Amino acid sequence: MILECTECHTRYLVPDASIGPDGRTVRCASCKHSWFQAGVPVLDLVAQAESAPLPPPPPPVPAPVEAAPPPPPSFQGGPAAEIAPPGSYPDYDAFAHEPPFRPRRNPARRWTVAAFAAGTAMLAAVGGLAYWDAPGFARDLFRPVAPTPLKLIGTVDRHTFNGNEIFAVSGTVLNPTDTRQPIPDIRADLRDAQKRIVFSWIIRPEAATLAPKASVQFNSAKIDVPVNARDLALSFSGEAAN
Repeated sequence: MILECTECHTRYLVPDASIGPDGRTVRCASCKHSWFQAGVPVLDLVAQAESAPLPPPPPPVPAPVEAAPPPPPSFQGGPAAEIAPPGSYPDYDAFAHEPPFRPRRNPARRWTVAAFAAGTAMLAAVGGLAYWDAPGFARDLFRPVAPTPLKLIGTVDRHTFNGNEIFAVSGTVLNPTDTRQPIPDIRADLRDAQKRIVFSWIIRPEAATLAPKASVQFNSAKIDVPVNARDLALSFSGEAAN
């Protein structure tokens, strides 16, 4: 619809639907004059709507195309492995213990074989020493340890010095035999009233061996021993205390 101002005669192109069938008051944008503009009949609006061309349909949206997965990377940047067609290797056995299929290793079996070999070697060495009588080694290896013939005589002194309780042990080791004897370490055991061991320590004599009919002194002291210790028992290491 073309509207024309009745005052300044300025023309405007306005859609018919903006005026409607009942008309409406409009105003000129140039001279500000207002007037009532009659509307367009309803039949004309319907005819215009039917005669208007339909808008073209929207173009179809193409379906998304999935990208193909990338090829697997080759080992250490080298060329990809090629799969040989069936029948290329007629002598190939997938279950044979040959490359590329190697038998699974068994660590327990290897350790068992190693232990058996080590035991066999030790038995062979002991047998060789026994056969050639290497400096009495084979005889002494299976010979039980005999108790020493040495004698022990000990005394104990329990006193306090500078606020500390000192348990002093002294004594003598005697060799009543006619041969030189090695002196084992001396074990000192303190026992309570029920004869239970409550404290123990080892005393090492000053000499390693003792001449025939000779003796050697030993001394030792400990502090802060249990208060329930009553009896002292001296013995050589490896022997049962009396």
